[in-house]
This record gives sequence, C-alpha cells and structure tokens, in this order.
Amino acid sequence: MATISVIIPVYNAEKFLTRCLGSLRAQTFADWEAICVDDGSKDGSAAVLDRHAASDSRFKILHKRNEGVSQARNDAMELISGEYLMFVDSDDFLHPQTMEICLAAARRDKSDLVAFTYDRSYRARLMIRHFLGLKDPAVMNYRRYDAESVESVRADNIFDWVTERSDGRIPGGPKRWAVKHCQPWRCLYRSSAVRHIRFIKGIIYEDFPWWGEVLLNISSATIINLPLYYYYPNSASYIASSKQQYRIRSLKIAIAAADRLYEEKAGNMQRQAWAERFMQPFTEKLEKKIRRYGSPSSEADT
Repeated sequence: MATISVIIPVYNAEKFLTRCLGSLRAQTFADWEAICVDDGSKDGSAAVLDRHAASDSRFKILHKRNEGVSQARNDAMELISGEYLMFVDSDDFLHPQTMEICLAAARRDKSDLVAFTYDRSYRARLMIRHFLGLKDPAVMNYRRYDAESVESVRADNIFDWVTERSDGRIPGGPKRWAVKHCQPWRCLYRSSAVRHIRFIKGIIYEDFPWWGEVLLNISSATIINLPLYYYYPNSASYIASSKQQYRIRSLKIAIAAADRLYEEKAGNMQRQAWAERFMQPFTEKLEKKIRRYGSPSSEADT
C-alpha cells in the first residue's frame, strides 16, 4: 500500500509520456504508486508504459479498449491503494516537490484536500514558442521550497474559496487564495473522501459535476498558492480536438447532472455558492456556444 496513488489516463501520448512519468520518478517523496490506464492507444504509449513498469514497480499499468478519459479514471479508481490521491494528465508533469509539499500540508492540517495551482508563465512561454515554431526547452529549472514553511490557508468551509470564474471572484475573500476551476489535477485528495465519486462516461467537461460532488464530501481543505503543476498546451488533447456539437452536448449533460446533485444533496449555502460561482459560468458558456454553433439535433451530431 502506497501513501499516494496517482491516476494517469493515457491515450496516444507517446510524445509526452516519458516526461510525465519521469516527473513522478523525480519526486522528493518516494512512497507513491501510479495507476496508468492505457485507454486503447494506437501509438507507442503502451510500450512506454510497459518499459517504465519493468524498471519501477511503482508504475501499475492497465491496458484496455478505448472508452474515454472518464472511464479510464473510473477504472483506475478501483485499483488505488493510497491514503491520498492525485490526478496527472499524460501530457503534463509535476514539480519535483509536489507530493512532499502537499502531503506535509495535508497531515499538518488534517485536510481532506490540498489545492495548488499550475505554472501559468510556463504555459504562456510554451504557447509563444509553439507559435514561433520553436522546440520545447530541454531542461526545466525548478524553484526549491521548504515544505514545512510554505504559506497556506486552511479552509474549514471549502465553498468559501472555490470558483469557476477566472477573475477569482469569491465573496469577501482574497483572490490569490481562490481555488479556481474544477480540473481534477489541481489537488491532492484524501482517498476515502473521493474514491467513490465517478466521472460521467462519454462526455467532456466531466470534471465539472465530479468536482461538485467532491466539494460536498470535503470536511476541510488547505490552499497552497504555489505553481506545482505544469500544464502543457497540447492542441491534440481530448478537449482541444473535440467537435463543438460534442462540447455542447457534454455541457448539457454535465450541467444537468450537477443540478440534480445539488438539489438532492446540498445545503442552502452550498447550493447558493455552487449556483453563483459554477452553474452560472457554465450555463453562460453553454448559451454562448449554442448561439454560435447551434444545438445538436441528435446523438449523431457528436
């Protein structure tokens, strides 16, 4: 049994996998396992995964037919053994101290969730390099942190700090500590609090209703305003390459699922915060897409 389980869904990520998996091997905290789900990749991803598993038993590989990122994560959730859980996308990677810093905060504060952020300057620099036709930098220079003295905020009510709004708008709270957006990879979770929550199969924006249910299961959280995740601007990623009608259908399903969840399980304060800071932005996004692209007339449009 590992202390931290990491779920990595993989689909045609051969180009990025070695960097992603290498960032786990470079962690200053060593007691982890990675559940890597090869979701029917057609490139060399399976071979890359098998090579890493052969040389490091912390990598557990599941090869399966393609069913999408939601089902890949759901399948991995059945296999985790760690007290804590993280998600990493196969084209992204971690700061070497991500696990060390987050675990220290979780244990110190007895938190169910530790939130961090991604390195926005790295993403911006890469987008410029890609526009200019330049290669990605070969070497990363990481800042070194003292894990025991990292500045943080303990949140007894996570709803006071979360928002989908990019401006970080949270009533009465400082923007720099806002937990923005609902990507699974931006947190360390206590496994017992979230492992029963499943992603909706067959859609994108699957993280929206999943995150909504996570928030209802979190007793306390710690927020660390450090860029510990490196998000790669991959134009061939699942969401970036999806058709607009598929996005619209997915948004409709995600919004409806989140609405049902909060009607059934949320208290009044939780329901109000979710409606203002998540449902409204996602509904506005859906309405904007429908005005521009129209509403899908059938399943065939996806």
